[in-house]
Amino acid sequence: MFSRVATVAFQGINAVDVDVQVQIGPGTVSFTLVGLPDKAVAESRERVRSALVASGLALPAKRVTVNLAPADLPKEGSHFDLPIALGLMVAMGALPSDVLTDYIVLGELSLDGTVAPVNGVLPAAMAANAEGKGLICPAASGSEAAWASGDMKILAPTSLIQLANHFKGTQVLSAPVAKMAPAPANQTDLADIRGQETAKRALEIAAAGGHNLLMVGPPGSGKSMLASRLPALLPPLEPRELLEVSMIASIAGELKEGCLSDRRPFRAPHHSASMAALVGGGMRARPGEISLAHQGVLFLDELPEFQPQVLDSLRQPIENGEAVIVRANHRITYPSKVQLIAAMNPCRCGHFGEPGHQCKRGDRCASDYQARVSGPFLDRIDLQIEVPAVSALDLIGHKTAETTAQVAQRVAVARDRQKHRYKKLGLPFNVNAHAPPRTIEEVVALDGKAEALMADAAAKLALSARGFHRVLKLARTLADLTGEDHVGHPHVAEALSYRRNRLMSEAA
Repeated sequence: MFSRVATVAFQGINAVDVDVQVQIGPGTVSFTLVGLPDKAVAESRERVRSALVASGLALPAKRVTVNLAPADLPKEGSHFDLPIALGLMVAMGALPSDVLTDYIVLGELSLDGTVAPVNGVLPAAMAANAEGKGLICPAASGSEAAWASGDMKILAPTSLIQLANHFKGTQVLSAPVAKMAPAPANQTDLADIRGQETAKRALEIAAAGGHNLLMVGPPGSGKSMLASRLPALLPPLEPRELLEVSMIASIAGELKEGCLSDRRPFRAPHHSASMAALVGGGMRARPGEISLAHQGVLFLDELPEFQPQVLDSLRQPIENGEAVIVRANHRITYPSKVQLIAAMNPCRCGHFGEPGHQCKRGDRCASDYQARVSGPFLDRIDLQIEVPAVSALDLIGHKTAETTAQVAQRVAVARDRQKHRYKKLGLPFNVNAHAPPRTIEEVVALDGKAEALMADAAAKLALSARGFHRVLKLARTLADLTGEDHVGHPHVAEALSYRRNRLMSEAA
């Protein structure tokens, strides 16, 4: 008695085909599971045995062998329970031998036979659809799988008995429906922030061009409030981006009730986060915060409080848009195109440079604190601005300020200009921040006056080659915000003003 059931293993967000081979034959009564299973897979023997008993079936008193092929591919996770159980049911004759040939199966079994949700259903559904197969998954993950294709055969049972009844024709499982998560209630608005007009301007520029931003200011000046308003300024995810972001969230178990969201991710890890938590890793090489923020915002508050080695580990993912996790037996790549927003106090006391404040350690307090952030890391940040303390005049009275919707409209227009520009050039990105050096030099043709200013500033500020091109990208975004095709002297001058932070230069 032999049967085969198709399932998948995950390498990053990619689903790799796995063949579950079940054999029931003569010999010593046993249940053997082979094929490099991890602890969760090995324990599936007891879950499957109990689920079959709860469904009115019992394993025969024979030798049961389950092989997960290919044998040299590590198998991780609890989603192998359901394919193993169905393979046993086919081998025992409880199900017809041909009902599972056109399906990829995954799901975790409870002891009472119910099918529990698992991670990675969306990537598995995408792989099944690419192969022209259907998918059998838990009911709680059905709406997630439905996003792969509207014409795909998807069975989302709540229990093993329900699935068996469907194949026997005594019960019909309805196709799951793709769901979109509702917009969050009580969304914050940019108009709630009093004062800080310079910071709001920098936030708009960052949103328009996808630029990285660093805000330096005393406690309570509104840095975190400004960062939290950024996602609402960004346009919704495009369909391709939506699937990419959702596949990462699916692998990490971040999709609630199988609902996808077109809002860009906003991740704000605590400064005690480890390198594996930010970049990705662990025993199963899970995606880190920088990958969970793909196509969205990664906000690092209290930047110098992060371990310097942890911050420097983000340099390559920020630059390349990929987080590569290398282990002895495998190499996994997660996409990580993020917009980095960072905030920090000017010194450990938090009030360096404020009138009337004197630190016992003097300027060394600020220089030592800021030295925890390396120069190469700062070189990857396009805008570096000061966020001064809010004055009482800003807080008293009701002053009109631009709303998020008003600023978002300008951002959308600027992004649309960039999208059409790079689409016309046949390039696979939509914002200036992602443009490579050669491309940005082509789309930013400086005139004599602007070129002279750029050359003089590059020498005085000791700009690296990366810093030089980031200034050009910033100037291009400023021109896009004003609707101009030509990048002129005022755009370059404003871009340079955001490149150098006065507090840092004073503390150095």
